Amino acid sequence: MNIITDIFQNKIIMAMLLIGLLSACQGEVTTHSTQAQLQTVTTESLTLSNSYQHTQEFTGTIRAGNTTGIGFELSGKLKSLAVDSGDSVEKGQLLAQLDTRLLEAERAEIDASLSQNSADLTLARNTLNRSLELQKQGYTSEQQLDELKGQLNSLLAAKKRLIASKLANALRIEKSSLLAPFSGVISKRNSNLGEVVSLGTPIFTLVQNRNPQAFVGVPVKLAQQLNTKQDVLLKVGNNSYTAQIEGKGAEVNPVTRTIPLRLSLPIDAQVINGEIAYLIYETDIQQNGYWVPISALTDGIRGLWNLYVITPNSDLGAEKGTFNIERRDIEILYTKKDMAYIQGALKVNEDYITQGLHKLVVGQQVKRNTNVAAR
Repeated sequence: MNIITDIFQNKIIMAMLLIGLLSACQGEVTTHSTQAQLQTVTTESLTLSNSYQHTQEFTGTIRAGNTTGIGFELSGKLKSLAVDSGDSVEKGQLLAQLDTRLLEAERAEIDASLSQNSADLTLARNTLNRSLELQKQGYTSEQQLDELKGQLNSLLAAKKRLIASKLANALRIEKSSLLAPFSGVISKRNSNLGEVVSLGTPIFTLVQNRNPQAFVGVPVKLAQQLNTKQDVLLKVGNNSYTAQIEGKGAEVNPVTRTIPLRLSLPIDAQVINGEIAYLIYETDIQQNGYWVPISALTDGIRGLWNLYVITPNSDLGAEKGTFNIERRDIEILYTKKDMAYIQGALKVNEDYITQGLHKLVVGQQVKRNTNVAAR
């Protein structure tokens, strides 16, 4: 009986302890619930701007002033190649040569013909001179003199023909050496040593590297606003250059519906033939608005966007330094990187929330973050 009594008393003690613990927890929760913590927000003031700078980019390509397929004016067998792909060459530098043995043999044959012609001319002149002496004595007829003069003139004409043939042969030998027409870089070699090439076959592709140009297509309206010799900003890779408009196309591209501009870059521009170029064109749009971070905007309805602004809390029982969140409908006029140019039902110097909008709702009471200035 005593054992049963002790067990019963122990249960009563445990129950009283549990009730005490629950009461203490309930009191703590009640205490915490009466001490609500208001969320802090980061804000900035709206500054009115009279205009914004509209930046447009138009894509084009870099082209060398000259990109030429260089070949011989004659057909023949490649005797030597002095350069290869990637080599830099100067104007007049030897690039390749053809086998000229046949031309040299032809030159030797012409020289022999000239020697024979010279001997025949000497004989013809001497014969004519003797005949003229004999004519004075009445031993030579007029017909014989005419025949000798005709033979001499024929030999003189043959000499001129042989001299012209020798000059043509020398010119063919000269043209058997391929020289660089301008300074540049060999971008491609198309033929191999010992190959028989036909007349006009490109042996190399030579790219001029001292007068780079860019060709960029722009809308017709913009092309009408631009003038030749006008300086524009051109971006190639990570570099920006001041380019000059050298000319405008006379017709619209049927595919892109743009007019091509030809732009000259500085001589020392570090660009490569075929590289992408971007024409940067900036215009001032006269329209009032405010610049705000894109992170401060939320989706609205009917194509509009929302900006959250804070207004001082006017409730009598409100804690000092608290604000209410209000939503304002705004329209985005222009965006640039992470900023947006907007207009709407806004006031100058009005404070708006810049970030953390997913944690907030309209009408919520918040406090301003006082540590913003130290960021």
